[in-house]
Amino acid sequence: MGVHFAPQSPSLEASPALILNADYRPLSYFPLSIWNWQTALKAVFLERVDIIAEYDREVHSPTTALKLPSVIALKKYVRQPQYPAFTRFNLFLRDRFTCQYCGMKGELTFDHVVPRAYGGRTSWANIAAACIPCNLKKGGRTPEEAHMHLLQKPFKPTNHQLHAIGRAFPPNYLHESWRDYLYWDSELER
Repeated sequence: MGVHFAPQSPSLEASPALILNADYRPLSYFPLSIWNWQTALKAVFLERVDIIAEYDREVHSPTTALKLPSVIALKKYVRQPQYPAFTRFNLFLRDRFTCQYCGMKGELTFDHVVPRAYGGRTSWANIAAACIPCNLKKGGRTPEEAHMHLLQKPFKPTNHQLHAIGRAFPPNYLHESWRDYLYWDSELER
């Protein structure tokens, strides 16, 4: 699967700005750190960001015409925590949006590997993404009792690990000016 870069954006709504940290790396890969054009221009006027690249598209006031920023970098470095928040989205990202019992992709829920009735906690090390049929099949039993095997043992990921996984899920829209700032594992040119 190759990454498709759009050469231009047809509308203001399709003109988001890629947000880079002060070290010129995206704040987040998945979801990709982007702001709508209004938020990006506000940050420019408040002098919180530097414009790195611009769209050909302009917005106008009665006295001024401004090109919309396509890539902006924060002036102050935002320190990223070592570990991500324990959220449903981050859990599904860690597990690559895949049921950890059958490998199905699609509608997921989460499963306590060691059931709460057995003292299992709601934590990175005890929660796995599961499709609804596998979650119902396992029920309140351990994987061993249900004769089900995990594809991957649950673990507490670092932000670096989640970013690496997120790069495998490029968004639908990528502007050409973002090319130098995104390090996808896909071939960019032929």
